[in-house]
Amino acid sequence: MTPEFHRIRRLPPYVFEEVNRLKAKLRAQGVDIIDFGMGNPDMPTPKHIVDKLCEVARDPKAGRYATSKGIPGLRKAMAGYYDRRFGVKLNPDTEVIATLGSKEGFANLAQALTAPGDTVICPNPAYPIHAYGFIMAGGVIRHVPALSPEEYLSGISRAIKHSAPPPSVLILSYPSNPTAQWVDLDFYKEAVRLAKKHELLILSDVAYSEIYFDNNPPPSMLQVDGAKEIGVEINSLSKTYAMAGWRVGMVVGNARICAALARVKSYLDYGAYIPIQSAAAAALNGPQDCVDEIRAIYKGRRDVLVESMKRAGWDIPSPPASMFAWAKIPEQYQSVGSMVFSKLLIEEAEVAVAPGIGFGEYGEGYVRIGLVENEQRIRQAARNVKKFLDRSGQILSRVRETEEA
Repeated sequence: MTPEFHRIRRLPPYVFEEVNRLKAKLRAQGVDIIDFGMGNPDMPTPKHIVDKLCEVARDPKAGRYATSKGIPGLRKAMAGYYDRRFGVKLNPDTEVIATLGSKEGFANLAQALTAPGDTVICPNPAYPIHAYGFIMAGGVIRHVPALSPEEYLSGISRAIKHSAPPPSVLILSYPSNPTAQWVDLDFYKEAVRLAKKHELLILSDVAYSEIYFDNNPPPSMLQVDGAKEIGVEINSLSKTYAMAGWRVGMVVGNARICAALARVKSYLDYGAYIPIQSAAAAALNGPQDCVDEIRAIYKGRRDVLVESMKRAGWDIPSPPASMFAWAKIPEQYQSVGSMVFSKLLIEEAEVAVAPGIGFGEYGEGYVRIGLVENEQRIRQAARNVKKFLDRSGQILSRVRETEEA
């Protein structure tokens, strides 16, 4: 008998795959699913970015290997962005690493920083790579409830006290995927204070730093005095410039952590295709009105979603940031849980969302809704949801009958 592979054995079945299979099955039958399940931007990448890609791709040398830490021009552009946006000075040679998206950067940071058995403090609910990047690297996750930033911050000290061995890494992620919450600079000041007191490294995921609505622009942890001594930020161009499939991210901050990541990456990749990196530099260095336009599109969709779903009978809190709404399951469906609710919503209303349980145990009872359909489709989804909620008694009776059979 062939034994299970060790690292695969540590990974549970991918929760979202069950919903994805059902979605694919219905689409194969010709059903038009209104899909809020995945955070996949649907607007085009701005023209000047695409033009730069095409221009550089015509260079006969463009197909050569790049460098695993990113071409110099891109790292300078990333440092320039942090200077303009946050007032944070970075050395592009030692404090900036270009990654193949933020997800790859986070996973390889885990490989670089983790010894088997190391304890990592992670918010829950959270984007899956935050926990499973470290689990695949042999780490142990100390989950801390994070349905609000205050809850997470207050739980960190308790998690440190009750962890053996003492934790070595603290994960932050604001604006949050999936909860859509953001934090101010005081939050980061307290997180840095705790990390220094307990000798923790901080990995702060700020992939949604440019998608915000009714508040001031979200800050960077690196704005806090001394933060660069103990931490790095993971950022991305995916949502800011509608470049999700281009796979361009960055890790910036502490030079020692960046050097460790660069060493791991030197064994694994040669960086993204040079024209993609050049286009990413053009995105960061070029006109930023496209970012304002993308942000405005998400805000418009957010407002339509909240308003139309309220009329349908589902109160969804208005997210202050990110491209997601984080909503409690309607009261009549609370008893069946987020996975069953999500499957019923696809089958009965032709609307797909991400079940909260897929983001951790404390995500149960919630779903994540991506702002990735246009306003007309959002209104249609709300009409479908209203009919779905009106038939709740009938639908739930069928569910109970199926369970009893």
